[in-house]
Amino acid sequence: MDECDAIVVGAGPNGLAAAVVLARAGLSVRVYERENAIGGGARTEELTLPGFLHDLCSAVHPQALSSGFFRAFELEKRVSFIVPEISYAHPLDDGRSGIAWRDLDRTVDGLGVDGAAWKRLLGPLVRHADQVAQFAGSQVLQLPRHPITLARLGVRILEQGSRGWNLRFHDDLAPAMLTGVNVHAIRPVPSLSTAAAGLVLATTGHARGWPIPIGGSRSITDAMADDLLSHGGEIVTGTEITSIAELPPARVILFDVTPRALSRIAGDRLPDRYRRSLDRFRYGNAVAKVDFALSGPVPWTDDRLAAAATLHVGGTRQEMETSEADVAAGRHPQDPYVLVSQPTPFDPSRAPEGKHVLWAYTHVPRGSVEDRTEAITAKIERYAPGFRDTILASVSRSAVDVERHNPNYIGGDIAAGDVTVTQLLARPVLSATPWRTAARGLYLCSSSTPPGPAVHGLAGYYAAMTALRDEFGVTRRPFLGLQE
Repeated sequence: MDECDAIVVGAGPNGLAAAVVLARAGLSVRVYERENAIGGGARTEELTLPGFLHDLCSAVHPQALSSGFFRAFELEKRVSFIVPEISYAHPLDDGRSGIAWRDLDRTVDGLGVDGAAWKRLLGPLVRHADQVAQFAGSQVLQLPRHPITLARLGVRILEQGSRGWNLRFHDDLAPAMLTGVNVHAIRPVPSLSTAAAGLVLATTGHARGWPIPIGGSRSITDAMADDLLSHGGEIVTGTEITSIAELPPARVILFDVTPRALSRIAGDRLPDRYRRSLDRFRYGNAVAKVDFALSGPVPWTDDRLAAAATLHVGGTRQEMETSEADVAAGRHPQDPYVLVSQPTPFDPSRAPEGKHVLWAYTHVPRGSVEDRTEAITAKIERYAPGFRDTILASVSRSAVDVERHNPNYIGGDIAAGDVTVTQLLARPVLSATPWRTAARGLYLCSSSTPPGPAVHGLAGYYAAMTALRDEFGVTRRPFLGLQE
C-alpha cells in the first residue's frame, strides 16, 4: 500500500484515539488491526444466542465522561449513555447491600454507623472530582496542577493501602463496598495501587456515575472510527503485523500493543538496552469470563440490586482479601470475587424482548486454563437464589482464551501489565515521555503506558501528541470536538 504520514498498529480504544488525534492534525493515517473487527477490549458481539449482544471485555465505563480525551472529543454528544442512579452495589450474606448512589449523601444515609466515615473519606475527593480525574489521567512525571487535592488523595491512599484500612470503620458493609472497587486492580489487598484505583473509581461513582453506552462498548470505538474515516483516515482489518518490515513507509508508527509485542515487532530498530527494559515489563494476574443469556432478570434477594449496572459479588472485606491472596499465590479461589454487569435493565436493545444478558468475570492466576462457569454461577446464586433457572446459554473464556482473543491481554491480564506502584511510574520505562521509544519515529500507545488500563483513550492521545511535537513540530492540540 502507499506510504502515509502515520501508521497505528492496533485498533483498540487507545490506537483509535491516537489515530483520531493525528488525522485531526491533518496527517494521512492508516490503522492496521489483526482482527476482522475493530475495538480491542471495547467490542460487542453475539456470543451466546442470536439477538443477545455481549461486551467482550469492557462493559461499564467510569472514565467515559471524565477522560480528558473523551471530553475534548465530545463523546457524550456522539454516543448515547445511560448513567444509572446506582454506580455499583455490593451484597452481603445477611441480606444487606452496600449501595453506591451517584448521590453521596444518599449513600451515606444507607451506611448507618459508617455513613459519616464514608463521607469524611470520599467527600473531599467528590467535591474536587474533576481534579482527581485530571490527576488519575495525567502524564506521570509532571508537577501536579492541584497539589492540595493530590495530597488529600495521597493521605487516603496511604490509609486504605495499609493495615490501617479498617480504623475509620465500625461495621463490615462500608469496608466491603470499598474493597469491591479496590480489587478491580486484580492485586492483593491492601496495597497502595489497589487503594489508588478504588478511591478514584469510588470518587467517579459519586461525582459523575458509571455510564453504560447504549448498544454496547462498540458504540464508543465506532464513534472514534467514524471520526477517523471522516477525516481521511483508513482502517485495515484482518491484518496482523508481525514485523515492522511488513509496513509501508511512514513518518511515525504508533503501536497499541504490549511492550513484549513491540520488542518483537520492531526488533533491531530498537536499541538492545531499551528492548531489555521492554522485556522486563511484568504482567499481572488475570480474569476468566462468562457471558450469560437469561430468560429473565437476575432474581437478587435484595430487589435494589436490579437497579445497579455493576455489582461486586465478593462477600466481606476479609473474604475478598483471602480470594485475592489465593490468586496472587497461583490458586483458584474456592470463594471467588465476581464482578457482574447487567446492562439490559438499562439497554433492552441488547436482548430479545423480556430476555437479558449478564456479563461476569472472576480473578484467576495468569495463564489459567480453568473454566470458571460453575464458580461464577454458584457465587451469583448465593445472592440470587434461582439464578441457575434463568440461564438459557452461556459462553466461558478462560484466562488463556482471553489472551487468544486479544494478545494485549498476556496470560489473561486485561490491565496489559501488572498495576503496581513501580509500574505505574515506569510504564514501561521511567520517563517524562514514556510513549516515545528509543527509536526515532516509533511510539507506544497501549494501556502498558500511562495512565494505564481502562477505556479512556488517554494513552493514545498522549502518544499522538508526543509524536506530533517530535516529528511534525505541532505543539497545540487539534480541535477534536464536533464541528459547529
